[in-house]
Amino acid sequence: MNDQSAADRWGEERTTFQRVYDLIVGTREFERAGTFAERADCSETAARNALEQLTEMGIARRREGRPAAYRRNDSYFRWKRIESLASEHSPTELRRRVDELIDRDAAFQDRYDVPDPETVGTDDLPVDDHEALHERWEDLREWRTLRRDIRVLREAVERAESRSDDGVPA
Repeated sequence: MNDQSAADRWGEERTTFQRVYDLIVGTREFERAGTFAERADCSETAARNALEQLTEMGIARRREGRPAAYRRNDSYFRWKRIESLASEHSPTELRRRVDELIDRDAAFQDRYDVPDPETVGTDDLPVDDHEALHERWEDLREWRTLRRDIRVLREAVERAESRSDDGVPA
């Protein structure tokens, strides 16, 4: 049996660049290069070099300042998801999924009698009903995610259709 931890194996099996990439993928708030260096078990210079490369590639965003800070570029990951969906599914499959999500969206609208999750109130909930409040927040989280997924899928449909128009198999 191997007593080596997953973190140790990660450090040995992945290059510094790969470890910094792994970290940036999950980083939604700006962090200094030193923080990445600590987490990736590398020098601050090596982390900064990897972060600069990731920024040039569009994977990371840099906030100027002293010190500079970095985080994932959400636009890149959205684009990557759209490209992946468009290459793995036909426009018909994607449209079918959009229709399913639109039906779920309509069900939320009917349930809460409002057009979108941002207009759902909590005034009608008893203050001491934590379970009902939790359920409402979970519904709203799911509804917002559903709306985001609809937008991404619609873009994937357009991308898949443009691929088939260009003669590229969709």
